[in-house]
Amino acid sequence: MLCTGLVAIEATILATAVPSIVADIGGFAQFPWLFSIYLLAQAVSVPVYSKLADTIGRKPIMLVGIGAFLVGSILAGFAWDMTSLIVFRAIQGLGAGAVLPVSITITGDIYSVRERARVQGYIASVWAASSVIGPTLGGLFAEFLSWRWIFFVNIPLSLIAAWMLIRSYHETVERKKHRIDLAGASVLTVGLTLLILAVLEGGQAWAWTSWQSIGAFALAALLIVAFVLIERRAAEPVLPLWLFSRRLIVTTSLISLGVGAVLIGLTSYVPTFLEVSAGATPLVSGLAVAALTLGWPISASQSGRLYLRIGFRNTAFLGLGIAVIGTVGLVAATLVPNPVTTALACFVVGLGLGLVASPTLIAAQSSVPWSERGVVTGANMFLRSMGSAVGVAIFGAVANGVIGESGLGAHSGAAIQAASAAVFIGVVIAAVATIAGAVAMPRAHVDDIEHRPAEQEAPARAN
Repeated sequence: MLCTGLVAIEATILATAVPSIVADIGGFAQFPWLFSIYLLAQAVSVPVYSKLADTIGRKPIMLVGIGAFLVGSILAGFAWDMTSLIVFRAIQGLGAGAVLPVSITITGDIYSVRERARVQGYIASVWAASSVIGPTLGGLFAEFLSWRWIFFVNIPLSLIAAWMLIRSYHETVERKKHRIDLAGASVLTVGLTLLILAVLEGGQAWAWTSWQSIGAFALAALLIVAFVLIERRAAEPVLPLWLFSRRLIVTTSLISLGVGAVLIGLTSYVPTFLEVSAGATPLVSGLAVAALTLGWPISASQSGRLYLRIGFRNTAFLGLGIAVIGTVGLVAATLVPNPVTTALACFVVGLGLGLVASPTLIAAQSSVPWSERGVVTGANMFLRSMGSAVGVAIFGAVANGVIGESGLGAHSGAAIQAASAAVFIGVVIAAVATIAGAVAMPRAHVDDIEHRPAEQEAPARAN
């Protein structure tokens, strides 16, 4: 729970300080990279960390992740311009790529799927607390101290989490020689980086039909194809292709992709929309975002009761329906910018996503044994991160395009309002598209998919 808190707070603390950061070091056109580079680094490292967690154990990988997150936070706090801040955010992302998926994997090791219906409330409480603490701290630091403290606050949190992990978590892992898929990891990293670059800079730094855009998209596609070929021959692939042969894992991962896009579309643009269009303070805009991340854990804590009664698929479908209603309400809120109506719409979206993300991940985890649980969890987290990374790139391109066509400038309230409306319409489309994943999920009860009770394998692995 402590380790999860690191990533949970980071998910909401930065967005409220973006206007203050831009005012201090400039670089408004590049600020979407503060989110996308973090998410990209997190996404491309998740499969590697997850595979290592299945081979050498959860604990050492978690400690490496916390260490990288700590170093990135310290460096980001001393950033001197937008470029340096983006680079240091990438280091943070490399750390988060280990922390979140491995902590979720550990939960899957220790508890059975039925037990997690109860334990999910504990994990949800972390996100609930962070949803209030993160935006509030971000707003307070930006308004009364300095935006740099949103990174320095991670120092004591990281040290405490690492100390508790060393002190309290013990595992027994079978030691044997492994072959790390460095070729696959490298090709995947470069390919996804090119894809994000092409989407984010297309129509801004260069035209969509320019050789730069065409070349970046083409090379990214070739590298992804090469990655698949490498994985087919690798002794221990970083992203095993058998994952894509299991319907439950494929559909839950696609749902995670959509959840990532919806989540980042709101957390990245709601604060700027409120601060520029509605004249809200960083603290108020932070509380509006907190409504989103508060609704999520509230429903997630109750999702266990639902999926035990109506199944994983129906629970996810219900959640997506609620999320769509909330995103439509958010678009309507842009007509008359107001923090209260915006926060209410965000809260409804959060309620919906809480019924989607946790049950679908638990369904995927529970269908495999210990030796595969890390990579399955990693695949789910990887696609959520990719959904967020690609989403923030697309939404950034849409926002910059609308602002550019308006001719009013990036600091105009009318231009930001129009750009925000366009982004939120994109979020509605992403939420509706995600419903297809829920429809395609196999109908299965908890007893049908659980691989084996956790007590038959977890005590021998971790305690």
